[in-house]
Amino acid sequence: MNPLAILSNKKPNVLAQLIIEKIFDTKLKNFSTIEKYFVQKKGIEIGGPSKKFRTKEPIPLYDLAKQVDGCNFSSHTAWEGEIKEGDTYEYQKGKRGHQYICDGVDVPIIPKHAYDFVLSCHNLEHIANPMKALENWIKLLKPKGSAILLVLPRKESNFDHKRPTTKFEHLLEDYKKNTGEDDLTHLPEILKLHDLRFDPLAGGLENFTKRSQDNFNNRCLHHHVYSLDLLEKMCLHFNLKVVLKESRVGDHVIVAVN
Repeated sequence: MNPLAILSNKKPNVLAQLIIEKIFDTKLKNFSTIEKYFVQKKGIEIGGPSKKFRTKEPIPLYDLAKQVDGCNFSSHTAWEGEIKEGDTYEYQKGKRGHQYICDGVDVPIIPKHAYDFVLSCHNLEHIANPMKALENWIKLLKPKGSAILLVLPRKESNFDHKRPTTKFEHLLEDYKKNTGEDDLTHLPEILKLHDLRFDPLAGGLENFTKRSQDNFNNRCLHHHVYSLDLLEKMCLHFNLKVVLKESRVGDHVIVAVN
């Protein structure tokens, strides 16, 4: 069964809202207020490229930017397939930036203070220590007037809908303990509450369990579950100013500047 059909049985208005957003409300409501942070600017995307940033999509930043580089954790991922380091990051037809292949939390080989913006779309939830990641992404930004844009899945619209929203205190504890990306603390909760009907690519429970236990190599797990308030607290912790926060049917979106 189509996941949207399943979801519409539980949440009668969700399917209609998704259709309305797609047809009548393509862009973020306040997209015009953040354009200045991206027009003819150079940025880097962690875990992309993302369809949501392309032409005629909700956040068409690729049209605005001068250049977008990319960072992926491996030369082979479940989402991009095979990729190569170099000037191979084709984020939109006819537009390319530099592809880095390195850990997306420590971002060790990416030059510091070199970018006007950082993008992350449906990526932070796959990171075990998101506060550490956010701290290091901020270090990639030029000192003043640069932006971070985060897009996270809204749990009500995906396979996390049974899971509790993560508390900020838990993320802060992971940060203080320097939790590594091999962490499987949330695996019992995930195996119990992950709704496989929404995740056909995961296969059955046995296959999903094996894949999840090997998460360090595939990074498919959603370690944490986010709300817009949680994202705002993360940004404020690092003294970022939140200039946009918006929840859509399927996503939470936040933009913060230094």
